[in-house]
Amino acid sequence: MSLTSRDRRALVLLGAGLLTVLVLRFGVYGERQTAVVAASDSIPLAEKRLARLRLVASTVPARQALVQKMTSETELRERGIIQAPTAQQAQAHLLETIRRVGKAENIDVRGGDFPELRPLGSEYGEAAVSVNFECHIEDLVNFLADLTKETELLATNEVRIALSNPKNKLLTVRLTLAGVVPRKLVPVKKGFASF
Repeated sequence: MSLTSRDRRALVLLGAGLLTVLVLRFGVYGERQTAVVAASDSIPLAEKRLARLRLVASTVPARQALVQKMTSETELRERGIIQAPTAQQAQAHLLETIRRVGKAENIDVRGGDFPELRPLGSEYGEAAVSVNFECHIEDLVNFLADLTKETELLATNEVRIALSNPKNKLLTVRLTLAGVVPRKLVPVKKGFASF
């Protein structure tokens, strides 16, 4: 097997390149001994830094106590959230609450319209139920007062009152009651409506 002139030139260039790399690696950019440098910080600076770290460390228990207090307050407030696996079950729970409280005041709650759940901030949603019933004014006032005694976070969104029977002083009421639910129950809008 004979080498052509082209192969010889390639071998010479390869050898020259390898020699250049070795010279640069070990000669010019070789391992350098790093000198040990004494610490430039003085004792007073180190003492000041230590005092600052101790001050920061002394605030940690107070911060942890504040976090625990806020966590317990959040848990207390979130007890009023309606816990249901689906949006429909949350709305059914609202309707059952309205009927139960209404029954205590001798109010016959009829029907139930279920609007779509809406977002309430970034963490929660709002489930609502609209119902119709007839009652006297004192029954309505007692009914609304009894709703405030419920453990869930409830609010009346809309109350429409019309006179039904002037002789008996009977009112026709359309009430929309809303409750707070977890955000995961709120349907996600898709398309251009989400912008």
